[in-house]
Amino acid sequence: MADNIIIRVQSPDGMKKIPSTKRETAAAFLKKVAKEFGFNSNGFSVYLNRNKTGEILSQNKTLSLLKIKHGDMLFLFPSGSPSSSGEVMDTATPHSSSSLPSMSSSSSSSSSSSMIPRSFSAPQVQEDEIDQYLAKQDGKIYRNKDPQLCRHGALGKCVHCVPLEPFDEDYLNHLDPPVKHMSFHAYLRKLTGGADKGKFAALENISCKIKSGCEGHPPWPEGICTKCQPSAITLNRQKYRHVDNIMFENHTIADRFLDFWRKTGSQRMGYLYGRFTEHKDIPLGIRAEVAAIYEPPQNATQNSLELVDDPKAAAVDEIAAKLGLCKVGWIFTDLLSEDTRIGTVRYTRNRDSYYLSAEECITAGYFQNLHSNPCRLSRDGHFGSKFVTVVATGGPDNQVHFEGYQVSNQCMALVRDECLLPCKDAPELGFAKESSPEQYVPDVFYKDKDKFGNDVTFLARPLPVEYLIIDITTTFPKDPQYTFSSTQRFPIENRDILGETQNFHSLATYLSQCTSTAFLDIVSDFHLLLFLVTNEVMPLRDSIGLLLDAVRTSNEDLAQTWKKSEQWATIEQLCSTVGGQPSSSLGYGAMGGPSVPASSSAMWSCLHCTFMNQPGTEHCEMCSLPRS
Repeated sequence: MADNIIIRVQSPDGMKKIPSTKRETAAAFLKKVAKEFGFNSNGFSVYLNRNKTGEILSQNKTLSLLKIKHGDMLFLFPSGSPSSSGEVMDTATPHSSSSLPSMSSSSSSSSSSSMIPRSFSAPQVQEDEIDQYLAKQDGKIYRNKDPQLCRHGALGKCVHCVPLEPFDEDYLNHLDPPVKHMSFHAYLRKLTGGADKGKFAALENISCKIKSGCEGHPPWPEGICTKCQPSAITLNRQKYRHVDNIMFENHTIADRFLDFWRKTGSQRMGYLYGRFTEHKDIPLGIRAEVAAIYEPPQNATQNSLELVDDPKAAAVDEIAAKLGLCKVGWIFTDLLSEDTRIGTVRYTRNRDSYYLSAEECITAGYFQNLHSNPCRLSRDGHFGSKFVTVVATGGPDNQVHFEGYQVSNQCMALVRDECLLPCKDAPELGFAKESSPEQYVPDVFYKDKDKFGNDVTFLARPLPVEYLIIDITTTFPKDPQYTFSSTQRFPIENRDILGETQNFHSLATYLSQCTSTAFLDIVSDFHLLLFLVTNEVMPLRDSIGLLLDAVRTSNEDLAQTWKKSEQWATIEQLCSTVGGQPSSSLGYGAMGGPSVPASSSAMWSCLHCTFMNQPGTEHCEMCSLPRS
């Protein structure tokens, strides 16, 4: 028993303890190390010292002859590691990765990529482009020389003009308006800054589930121990946010979305498609720019919304990706008309009621879990989410306002592990589930002040949802921007209740109303492109790539090339056979020539169900109604 020893081996991925004996050979010991760390026999080297001196070779000498004793620390370096011989492992620069080419370049600048602790990095994770861009930025807040306080030359610096860190709370609090939450990348700089360069910093995703693999007792509910039991959660207001601003490119996007409520009185929900860009008003900030709103199938009333299965969801995401867009959030209305004569709405969401209900927080947490944020500083490869929530509701002036929110990472964990429920009679309160034989739920607490002003810890049954919400400013630019430049309005999808249907009759009407001579301006409409790809008569999913590239790059020549394709000629023919209007009124300037009059020898569209029927028939093959 006295021969048994434990050797500690530190690697870029952490430290592990290897059981061994004094009489074990170095070759056998290195095989154990390879198995423990998942390397092949020659994919690493082990040294006695941190500076890569005293390499332990695969030989028949025992550990005692090599003067390796119980509790000694050895240092493992993978073969081909970019680190130099004098590099300190705990403060090393991150691994190079083919999936993140912008991060692999060595730079002497004070970017955060040189501050990321290697022991917590996940090199295989493909981060978003905006994250890769901000990681390379300096991020510091530069200040000019103060004429009253600075007493040095033009090239000098003092405490009054030295650049500030992007997480400086005093600077953020003195902005107009004050910023309550630092940006996520500023938070990363705070973690990886200081003398230790983030040696002990790690982004850990919260888990509310029992850890699997504990064999010392029967499974829950018969047994549980401190090793597998999840820790209790004390809710804190999150100090950072993943998105710092939401901006709609123009008012038309929002107005068309609100038209549904204006015409029906029912609420409406949609997905926001756009891109993430740099928000320069906040150090290392991120802005979600909204270019289009897609409205999925849903059942709506004046007081409720219910989403139904969307068979076109994958196609919409695919089209958006080819247009250079992604799903950045979701939007819903909560509007109640106050005076229809002057167009005012009620101011219902305020400090006396709630800003987001518990049910809406749970839905936002569900969406954020579906769209997690790739992060190589997390062992799981993801941390938090950039997915935003926008509410169209009444403001203090009884006009429609757009309010942006996210829920905290703690709320995401509670929703992901099914630990949070809404309260039926109090929308502003949530409720942490109690443990049951089917599920163990850790205790959830929050802190508040009692009537005497003392800090008191309360059990989150019930729970004020203010602890879960992060507010985000929502804006419109002074100078409108247009990713989709069409001036005409093609009908929005899934609005059949309004009589707005997407079919070839509406396409023919849309093209006849277009006055622009540029083909790109005519087809540059998000909802039109969705119809061309997802319609049942002639879907163009496999042949519309060139047109999508033309819209994405605003290239009229590419659009004209696609216009000459066989697919667009077929679309023209289909449009010429529908509509019920005289051919002289269908001046398809967009289609490159005069319209072809409908005849008995051409396919015709049923006026009742829009089914395309074969020529020579007088009744619709789908609904059996007469042609006229």
